[in-house]
Amino acid sequence: MTARKQYPLRIDPSLWSAVEQWAADDLRSINAQMEFIVRDSLRRAGRLPKSKPPQFHDDVSQRTQHE
Repeated sequence: MTARKQYPLRIDPSLWSAVEQWAADDLRSINAQMEFIVRDSLRRAGRLPKSKPPQFHDDVSQRTQHE
């Protein structure tokens, strides 16, 4: 599992309640919801590095090519 940076967050109680409700509506933990919000905001602002598309490994085709 990827290591996560821990950060103590001070947040207005009304914001916390809104995030808590949103997380419950989306069946996420509050931590996962906060990460979703931050990631989405960074993506919209163009602040996330371009990621490579996922690579899929096809073991069957690799085995048949080498046989």
